[in-house]
Amino acid sequence: MFDFKTPGQAVSIVKSDDRVFIQGGAATPNILIDALSERKDELQNVEICHIHTEGPAPYVLPQYDGAFRTNAFFVGGNIRPHISHSHVQYIPIFLSEVPLLFRRGVMPLDVAMVHVSPPDLHGFCSLGVSVDVTKAATDVAKKIIAVVNPKMPRSLGDGLIHASRFDAMVYSEADIHTSQLPSLSDNELAIGKHIANLVEDRATLQLGIGAIPNAVARFLVNHKDLGIHTEMFSDGILPLIEKGVITNKYKHKYPGKTVGSFAIGTQKLYDFIHDNPAVVMLDAAYVNDSSIIRKNPKMTAINSAIEIDLTGQVCSDSIGTSIYSGVGGQMDFIRGASLSEGGKPIIAIASVTKKGVSKIVPTLKTGAGVVTSRAHVHYVVTENGVAELYGKNIAQRVKELIKIAHPDHQARLEKEGYDLYGKCW
Repeated sequence: MFDFKTPGQAVSIVKSDDRVFIQGGAATPNILIDALSERKDELQNVEICHIHTEGPAPYVLPQYDGAFRTNAFFVGGNIRPHISHSHVQYIPIFLSEVPLLFRRGVMPLDVAMVHVSPPDLHGFCSLGVSVDVTKAATDVAKKIIAVVNPKMPRSLGDGLIHASRFDAMVYSEADIHTSQLPSLSDNELAIGKHIANLVEDRATLQLGIGAIPNAVARFLVNHKDLGIHTEMFSDGILPLIEKGVITNKYKHKYPGKTVGSFAIGTQKLYDFIHDNPAVVMLDAAYVNDSSIIRKNPKMTAINSAIEIDLTGQVCSDSIGTSIYSGVGGQMDFIRGASLSEGGKPIIAIASVTKKGVSKIVPTLKTGAGVVTSRAHVHYVVTENGVAELYGKNIAQRVKELIKIAHPDHQARLEKEGYDLYGKCW
């Protein structure tokens, strides 16, 4: 029998001035977060670090300043309103390199708080749907607090961890976080169709979560022998696996297996992952390593953006100076796909915002972060078509991008493009 503790007892391990890692995504251990936050009057200067988390994050609220400070590697909606306050900061970093921060001792960890499946007959638990950077965190953390939950899928791969590694365990049967398939707009379907036309048979795909990846998947039903090597995935891949479109047969890395690092979706997705030897959840330092990604032939990476300028500079993590998300794995996969034999790095972006503002702009907003440089961009796709920028000069890029801009903005972009870059024409 295991000595399960209450959440309050478990988080008593955390001391002032500790650095605490919190597992993210669908595996976010919210009962530990709540219990730790309740200790705000007895703790000082506890640093919290994580990628995107789900559920409330009370430790970022102004009244928690002094007890907690946050360094986020990726910004989700729960902390976005508070980012760049004195005690809530963002660390720009490639997802592939977050594990190196831990393993190289740049950010030593005192405590890791995780959410795992129950121990098997040999005492091994699984990090479930969030192996990503959590594997590295559990490798180096001095102490580990675990929520043990029978609703956490037992994923195979790098995420197995023996129960003897845990300094405290809490039992829970709370539902893990889910995400429903979004409804798709006409524009998202158009983008998905354009991208699907770029995907070749036997290609390996990076498909994430959200409307556009699901729109792409909808138009891949007639493709053959596709593979998956992706940092994250959701329910969109399930119909393609069921129909035999995704076979993973021609991948060079883990042939025959769907490779991911974290996942969020419906219960159907979690049931698919559970104890499935055809799915391996691996360390982000491996999955997002460009030298690994490039070894898969016809690697097709699909990533989104906030805005893109007429020369091809891609902003994906901020709106001007306001941090919106993070660098994540975009550059890991854009570079890996570009070096893959027959690979295709793709930036997918709606031509306008919901308010009708063009996302293709003459110049990026002041303070906007360039996540993907213009030298890395090959394809840009909007609902209006595909712009091919690889090997194009500045004048050619301007013209290519104006062609896929929203018709209401094309004349203005042409004039402003000429004013800025006319000397190139």
